[in-house]
Amino acid sequence: MSRNQATISEAARPKPRSRTSRSLVPPPLDGKGPLWLQVRRALAGPILKGTWTPGTRVPTETVLTRAYHTSRMTVGKAIQSLASEGLVQRRRKIGTIVAERPLERPVFEIWDIADIVPRTGGTYRYQLLERRKLEHDPLRRELLGVSTRTPVLLVRCLHLSDDKPLQFEERLINIEAAPGIVDQPLNTQGPGHWLLAHVPWTDAEHRISAREASEEIANHLHVRPQSACLVVDRRTWNHGAPVTFARLWHVGTSHNLVGHFKPSR
Repeated sequence: MSRNQATISEAARPKPRSRTSRSLVPPPLDGKGPLWLQVRRALAGPILKGTWTPGTRVPTETVLTRAYHTSRMTVGKAIQSLASEGLVQRRRKIGTIVAERPLERPVFEIWDIADIVPRTGGTYRYQLLERRKLEHDPLRRELLGVSTRTPVLLVRCLHLSDDKPLQFEERLINIEAAPGIVDQPLNTQGPGHWLLAHVPWTDAEHRISAREASEEIANHLHVRPQSACLVVDRRTWNHGAPVTFARLWHVGTSHNLVGHFKPSR
C-alpha cells in the first residue's frame, strides 16, 4: 500500500464522536440578582438535572458572552464558581466540561441544601416555620457574636427531600450585615440560599457534633426523641463582622460530610 493510499484510508476511517458544546443551547437567565449569579444558576441547572452529563463540554465563554449580552469577566466568574463547587472542570485545550460529582459534600464548603437534594435525585421542598426579629435574647446573640443593639433576624425552617424531613435549620442573621434580608418573606426559599446569592463573606467556621434530638427537633425531623443527629453549627463573617449563625440538624443516618485535604508544604 502506498503512502497516499494509507493517508486516504486513515481519513476515510470513522472517528469517535466527542461530546462538544456545538449542540448545547445556553439556558435562559432567570433575571434575579447579579448577572454573574444568573449565569451560574443557568449553567448549573442542566448539570444538576442530569441533562448535561459528566464529560459534556459546556458552551465556550465566547458563546456565553454573546448569548447573555455580557462581558467575558462576568461569564468567567460564574464558571469559576461552578469549578470551585466541583460541578465543572476547566481543562487546557479542551475547555470547560461537566465534572463527575460525588454525593458527599466537602466539610469546609458553604453548601446550599436546595442544590444538594436534586443532585442526589430527590425532589426538594422548603417549609418556613418561623421568621421574626429577635428581641432581648443574650444566648442567641452570643452565638452570633453581636451586641444587644444589633438588629437580628431569627429564621427557623425545614428542608425536605421527597417530602421527608432532611434538615431542620435555625438561623440568626445580622441585619446590619445583610440589610436586604428584611424585605425577603422567605416563604418559598431558605435564608441560606438568599444569603449565598446576595451577601459576601470572607471567613467561615463549621463545628460538627453528634447530639440527641430534643422533643421539638424530633417532631420536626420525624424521629424519636433522643435520636442521634448530626449537627453543624456554621458561622460566617465579612471582614470580621458577623453575618450569620446557623444550626443545622440532620437525621444521623441521612447525611455525610467529607473533607479532602493536602499536606502543607
